[in-house]
Amino acid sequence: MSNLKINREKLNLTQEELSDKSGISVRTIQRIESGNKPKGHTLKALAKALDIDENELIESRDTALELKYSLVKMINLSSLPFVLIPLANIAIPLIIMFAKKQFNPIAKQIISIQILWTIFSLVVFFLVAIFVDDLFLGNKLDLALVSLFPTILINIFIILRNAAEIDKTQKLHYKLNFSLI
Repeated sequence: MSNLKINREKLNLTQEELSDKSGISVRTIQRIESGNKPKGHTLKALAKALDIDENELIESRDTALELKYSLVKMINLSSLPFVLIPLANIAIPLIIMFAKKQFNPIAKQIISIQILWTIFSLVVFFLVAIFVDDLFLGNKLDLALVSLFPTILINIFIILRNAAEIDKTQKLHYKLNFSLI
């Protein structure tokens, strides 16, 4: 399947609708979808109509897939510097996902995992702060902060393990059966 057809179908456009939107004839769109490479004005008009980069229409499908997975891996790894900052480990990947238009299931899963993990970490923190008696280790807040250390390490492991799996199989090793976004 051609990159033009893939991108056209993502927007639920018919060839006729794309023709109207871009000013390119239906016949030219058909030729490009059957294997011809768009050039010049045609390339620019179609890319603008689909709101994508021109390279997405002319790159081979393998290159486009490789680019897609490198962006997904970047979204995953962008959580890493922010594991200590609640919500930044969600916001930064989310910003990248929207900026790079990577609305695929793997990117959504990555962000869903970070949302769930942040909620889990905060619940652990508050449960320790509220329920742990300060007889053994001193201040409850200190103990609650120490309790975050294992959750941070596990989150780092999940991010790195998923990055390795994206490189290897283009899938996530740790994933949810649902998406939060």
